[in-house]
Amino acid sequence: MYNLPNMLTISRIVVIPVIFLAIYIQSITWSVLTAVLFIIAAITDYFDGYLARSRNETSALGRLLDPIADKLLVVSALLIIVANGMVNKISYVPVVIILCREVLVSGLREFLAEVKVGMPVTRLAKWKTAFQMTALSLILLGRVSTAFAISGEVLLWVAGVLTFITGYQYFEKGLAYVRGIENPKTIKEEVREATQKAFSAVAKVKQAVKAKTVKNEPAAQTAPVKPNHSKQAAHKKPLKSHANKKVAPK
Repeated sequence: MYNLPNMLTISRIVVIPVIFLAIYIQSITWSVLTAVLFIIAAITDYFDGYLARSRNETSALGRLLDPIADKLLVVSALLIIVANGMVNKISYVPVVIILCREVLVSGLREFLAEVKVGMPVTRLAKWKTAFQMTALSLILLGRVSTAFAISGEVLLWVAGVLTFITGYQYFEKGLAYVRGIENPKTIKEEVREATQKAFSAVAKVKQAVKAKTVKNEPAAQTAPVKPNHSKQAAHKKPLKSHANKKVAPK
């Protein structure tokens, strides 16, 4: 839990409140400090994963905190640049796209996690993160130089386009899984055949039981009552024997 990769991930979360103070402390010194902290935090986003793999120190805590730290860092920086008016209003479009994409992907990951389906990060998504971090770093340094602000705003639009594309790709994967569940044609052939055979067997059993019941009921109702001839024969036999008996002479 307290290995180096996890500590780097946690450090990105710890510096977020300090970075967020840039909304209230509007000075060049604090802007530079905010930009430096953000750049350091963005660099740790790369090194924590690299160190975890190279040192074989991957953990469940790291997999949990890493995407959370990234989203908190990006969202905080977006709020800072919007609140301080550090970008043109037309650039609010990529800001909104990035925010909506983060909400979308979080919802998809939560849904797919419930059904045990993973959604790995694509290479394009990694490029998207790199453009986002670089753009926000340059915009935060915009009060130092106008060139930083212009370059950062251009890269923010590039990041917005990549964000939209990756968000659509993730959404398409989620829809493909939903269609796979709800479309009966995607069920495996052997499972469908086994289900049909089971239903057919149950239907045949029901028909056989019903036919047997219908056949037995009329037979029980219309069966004639046969007379008991054995008792009548028993009464007539002694009378017949006495009538044919010969009387011996005296």
